[in-house]
Amino acid sequence: MKIRKIFEKVYLLIFFIASFEYFFGDDQDPERKNILLIFALVSLFMFFFRRYFRKKFENRQIK
Repeated sequence: MKIRKIFEKVYLLIFFIASFEYFFGDDQDPERKNILLIFALVSLFMFFFRRYFRKKFENRQIK
């Protein structure tokens, strides 16, 4: 179970790094910025998706 929480935090870390690079990066390539934004949004979605199913699985085991 602990590995699932670690991967959730990894997805969140990827989101923060990609978002920081998107907003504060000095890269002038707009295509790279779009890829970073998509990558950040997918990482955030995966964080909430994995968290939802981990909690659902934990609640099912408790009962």
